[in-house]
Amino acid sequence: MVNISSSTDGAAQDVPVILSMREITKRFPGVTALDNVSFDLHAGEVHGLVGENGAGKSTLMKIMSGTYTDYGGQMLMEDQVVAFHDTRDAQNAGIAMIHQELNLVSELTVYENIFLGREFKTRFGVIDRRAMRQAAEKLMSDLGLDIDTNRMVGQLRVGQQQLVEIAKALSLNSRIIIMDEPTSALTESEVGYLFQVIRGLRQRNVAVIYISHRLDEVFAVADRITVLRDGRMIGSELTQKLTRRKLINLMVGRDLEVLYPKETVDIGDVLLRVENLSYVQGRHHILKDISIQVRRGEIVGISGLMGAGRTQLLEALFGVYPPESVTGGIFLNGQPVHFHSPNEAIASGVGLIAEDRKQQSLVLERSVAENASLAALRRFMNRLAVINQRAERQAVQEVVRELNIKTPTIETEVANLSGGNQQKVVLGKFLLTEIVLFLLDEPTRGIDVGAKAEIYALVSELAKQGIAFLLVSSEMPELLAVCDRIYVLCDGRLTGEFPRDEFNQEAIMEAATRFNDQVDQPSSTHEEVKL
Repeated sequence: MVNISSSTDGAAQDVPVILSMREITKRFPGVTALDNVSFDLHAGEVHGLVGENGAGKSTLMKIMSGTYTDYGGQMLMEDQVVAFHDTRDAQNAGIAMIHQELNLVSELTVYENIFLGREFKTRFGVIDRRAMRQAAEKLMSDLGLDIDTNRMVGQLRVGQQQLVEIAKALSLNSRIIIMDEPTSALTESEVGYLFQVIRGLRQRNVAVIYISHRLDEVFAVADRITVLRDGRMIGSELTQKLTRRKLINLMVGRDLEVLYPKETVDIGDVLLRVENLSYVQGRHHILKDISIQVRRGEIVGISGLMGAGRTQLLEALFGVYPPESVTGGIFLNGQPVHFHSPNEAIASGVGLIAEDRKQQSLVLERSVAENASLAALRRFMNRLAVINQRAERQAVQEVVRELNIKTPTIETEVANLSGGNQQKVVLGKFLLTEIVLFLLDEPTRGIDVGAKAEIYALVSELAKQGIAFLLVSSEMPELLAVCDRIYVLCDGRLTGEFPRDEFNQEAIMEAATRFNDQVDQPSSTHEEVKL
């Protein structure tokens, strides 16, 4: 076990411990999810909690928030032993958890969501909507938010909904707010504003537990960081005493000299050539005159801010949109193509790994085998359209071994796999179809640092075999590490091309904001930032 000294200096020294978890152990059938874990939280502290998928972070937080009630060890709040019977008990004690999948009702207003199940009543027993609106508006004002509490939640952007969840937590008089991957669907400016709100919570002496795979965010917002690995507590340290490299080493248990090592690959001839590609949606040009090319064995990155058209470019190439809405030339192996559907793209050797793998790339309630063979079923059919299940299983088993997919059996439901292994199943699905070009849209979103390294090692290995990649990622360090070239989009237009020996993060960002008057930055006053 690697030890990090617990924080006993700095701000934490003078601030009381609001919550302590002592020697927490939680077992499921055949699995020890937490093994003798201890965790302290100070009042007004932003505490980062990190670890690979399966490290025990969610289990620990579910115990803290009252979801799991059967466990070993003790939990104390302000030196008093507490035992929650359910989540309502935890809420009454001042603990609120904001899940990655937000717990809001789209068809209700902001104020109705904030007080759902705790509606204000008049003395006649009628719901007092005016009082609820006033209370909700005060919460928004206290947080420095400019959100109309009469609006339907379904009309808000995800970033705004995230802030409504925070207001809801404060309405419960929460002293501890747990945030699980809170920025997974936020724009850059919304992330900055969320951080501003979190710092405001700190000033109000509210403790925040911040769980994220995005280490740059953890370093930016957390006062202290705790590491879990394989269900065990590795340690806790002030953020200022840690480096990114040391933190990664503690999380994965090995020293990654370079997280995503760039291997030398022989770059072949041009596989994909795109000339003056445009995509029109209604009256709006989503993409305008995009010209790019990708060679065999090449990993080409697509950079840009959210809304730049990165996803739309991949989907246009994959045949997602009506043919009449897409103009320009697409050439594969020197031959003109214009896919009318994703099926045509797959048949030609093009595969898309969508940004939302759970909604767009996987059937979660089906097995690993069914998901992996889904795009290649015709390969296993005879003339009577009967599937040769033996051949199908053999092919899937081979892919599982080749990609090192960690699953008990190929009959395991894909929903039960970790995010990284789910992503490998998606890659395997297309490998069975003899893909020559992969379109990757945020392939490492929501997976841990070790799984990210595995995914990119796999991409490098496939590139050696001559497979080409067009890679969209919001993680600039990943693009800089794995790509041979990077194209930059802004407002649906191509604004830059950078070969590897000219990679420059500042120049790429300048190209990504070429048509903006200024880069959105969070303001210190809510009047200037409208979410």
